[in-house]
Amino acid sequence: MTDPVLPPIGMLAELTHRCPLQCAYCSNPVELLKANREMDTAAWIALFEQAADLGVLQVHLSGGEPTLRTDLNELVASLARRGVYTNLITAGIGIAEGRIEALADAGLDHIQLSFQGAVAATTEKIGHARGAHEKKLETARRVRAAGLPLTINAPIHRHNMEEVPDFIELALSLGAERLEIANVQYAGWALLNRKALMPEREAVERQVQIVGEAQERLRGIMAIDFVTPDYFAVYPKPCMGGWARDAFMVAPDGTVLPCHAAATIKSLHFERFGDWNLSRIWHESSAFNAFRGTDWMREPCRSCDRQEIDWGGCRCQAMAIAGDAAATDPACIKSPLHERMAALIGEAIETATSDAFVYRRIGKEVETSV
Repeated sequence: MTDPVLPPIGMLAELTHRCPLQCAYCSNPVELLKANREMDTAAWIALFEQAADLGVLQVHLSGGEPTLRTDLNELVASLARRGVYTNLITAGIGIAEGRIEALADAGLDHIQLSFQGAVAATTEKIGHARGAHEKKLETARRVRAAGLPLTINAPIHRHNMEEVPDFIELALSLGAERLEIANVQYAGWALLNRKALMPEREAVERQVQIVGEAQERLRGIMAIDFVTPDYFAVYPKPCMGGWARDAFMVAPDGTVLPCHAAATIKSLHFERFGDWNLSRIWHESSAFNAFRGTDWMREPCRSCDRQEIDWGGCRCQAMAIAGDAAATDPACIKSPLHERMAALIGEAIETATSDAFVYRRIGKEVETSV
């Protein structure tokens, strides 16, 4: 029996692909959308209205850099009027004085600020932007002064993994309520840079121990979320809580996707808001129903007692590594391709010294030695 389709509760709104940084780990598509393909204010507000009607309780406003949208205050206000919780995901660079306060006045609930490194040199190397670290520190101070809750997001990979203790101290010093230690997931630009970003197993093991100890030590002081690295996992994570189970994302041009990297599955067709309404996309889209629930699963997933824990893992990772979006996620120890993950780690480590970053940039790729 097929499970009923429940209403979504969360949404990731990629308002733009424009960004002042060129991060090598960026999970946005390699083919970035230019500003003239972004939905306008009226279209985004119409989408947010339909999302609220559908049951969405929280919207994460992201990009690229969402503060490059001049209508951001208006978009936040439209969600606040519907009682939808809003979280702004920002690089914290180039935000005009008074903008954060205006967003708070418009009804913004929370800000998540990314740091590419715990020290300036690392932030500038990874983001490919001079002076970025100090600008981020200033943004964090302004967020706290405006009375907004703050999460520090630390995307972790080979080039900053040893800074995890420093990330913890940085987040504490900035008065953050939450720190996200988010090991890089290899999609989009991050997949292009996988060899350059892949950490060594020993470093991952040290990281796990450090984070675990900090979670206990700081309980009740600062929450620490830990996004484990799939390539070193025993079991996979549920993709977005399960494919089209309780959340979705929208690209800058209005294309509605079950997860961030779903467009890499070329056999699926994804509808665009405006061509279809949001309710119809959620309930009837062939792409959303392709891997929803458990009926699509093959062995060993079909008979696994974890099938409603990880919901089959990441379909995009299965596509990238197994060449088949319906295959068992290779991150799972039960996958016949699980050993391929270890092989990819070994290959990355062996070639580390000769790799270069392909930096994220609309219009062209920029390769620089690391």
